[in-house]
Amino acid sequence: MSTERPAARGARSASAAGPARFLAAALVSVLAALAPALAAGAPARADDAPAAASDAGSAGQRIADALRTSPVYVDPAYRSAFPAEEQRRLATKIEKSGLPVRVVVVPLISGDAWGGDPEKMVDVVRYRMAEGARKKAVYMTLSTNEGFLDGYEFPRDGRYEAFWGVAAVGHQDDMKDRSLYAKFSRALEIVRSGDGRKQYEKATADLHDDDPAERDGGTDDGGADGGTDGGADGEGADGGPSPLLLGVLAGSAVAVLAAVALVLRTVRRRARTSARAPFTSPRSVFATARAAGVRDLRKRAQRELLAYNEKLLAHEPGEHADADLLQLALDAYAAACTVLDEARDTPDLAGVLALLHEGRDALERSEPAPRRRRKARAADPTLPLCFFDPLHGAAAERIRWRPLGRREALRVAACRECSAAVSARRAPEVLTHRHDGHRVPYFEVPPEHSLWAATGYGSLTEETLTARVLRGDFTRSRAGRSTRASRARRGR
Repeated sequence: MSTERPAARGARSASAAGPARFLAAALVSVLAALAPALAAGAPARADDAPAAASDAGSAGQRIADALRTSPVYVDPAYRSAFPAEEQRRLATKIEKSGLPVRVVVVPLISGDAWGGDPEKMVDVVRYRMAEGARKKAVYMTLSTNEGFLDGYEFPRDGRYEAFWGVAAVGHQDDMKDRSLYAKFSRALEIVRSGDGRKQYEKATADLHDDDPAERDGGTDDGGADGGTDGGADGEGADGGPSPLLLGVLAGSAVAVLAAVALVLRTVRRRARTSARAPFTSPRSVFATARAAGVRDLRKRAQRELLAYNEKLLAHEPGEHADADLLQLALDAYAAACTVLDEARDTPDLAGVLALLHEGRDALERSEPAPRRRRKARAADPTLPLCFFDPLHGAAAERIRWRPLGRREALRVAACRECSAAVSARRAPEVLTHRHDGHRVPYFEVPPEHSLWAATGYGSLTEETLTARVLRGDFTRSRAGRSTRASRARRGR
């Protein structure tokens, strides 16, 4: 994602006066212009961002304090599902293993202290534990997918393969409907073995067989043909039906059995290949979205926008701060306000989160790093949000992905879960959008009707989302969708 974009009006003169004077002037102009939008969007929520940050900090501190005395923390809401005796037994297993494993079992709910994201929760706890980037640790948590667990290993290139090993537990047949104690114990065993990826591939092998329908189909056809032939040959005793009637009956039997074999093959093909469908609806993210609706997501976007506003106001640029990146950070705020004001659906609200992510990254990189890291930090922006669904959070890596029915492949930013799904030849969970009366993956909407389809929320273009919104691309795409919808209504 490039940080090059047209300078905003007055930015040239402001930046020439130095970063400090530039930021002061830019902040005053931006906040004065956008005060009505903030007042209209969420006047009563001005104190929500500090409160959310405080909630996350206090909850994270509570977990961190508990983990200093035991490697297992279980929220009171799960005490009946994970009794104290089983917690102690698991803690004993972890201590005997000698592994730096920590188990955290807390409810994951949209709108909680970490937005229902277990990875954010782990980051908060690690911060409260004062764990450095190279401190060895493996965190195991509940997953947002019911019945599954998530594993997070630090450093990321650690030797335990915890991400794969912990995820494998939810796919193992003998772990279905087992207790939390049993699942976390199995996860510990796999992490200790150090072959998590192998265990994950074994557990998910049935999800991506090469061509199971073809193998099963041959058996079905042979059985049908053999039974039909045997039935025809067994008739013809003296005094039996006439040869003509026998022929009619045999022909009918062949037709019926062939039809049955065809139906069985079709059913099995669909059942077996359903795991290889191009996309699946997110179980947890969209279950929450359906229950809470777009309104809750809008409130979340408002809270994050206000929190970012506070961050801008509190930021004091250093003497050598990068004026271009500071301007991008301010422009991202203005762009997010524009999108939030016009947002009508989930993809647009996800766009607000993507713009704020872009702005926070620019603000962080605007300050010079130590000399040994300065060049790398300036050249490498943080990855955008997950291409498949930006509500999954920040991407962990760029992967090669080939859409179904296409020969060419794309390199897109993906979160760890979606990256694992693509690697295992499973369907990643994607953000959907209603288009022409049907719900489709958002990136299948014609790009002229969706800025998000055109950019993949930052994965498909070098130009920043901020620049495109301020240029009017978002407004024009919304106008195009509105015109198309009006024509469709007149046609009916």
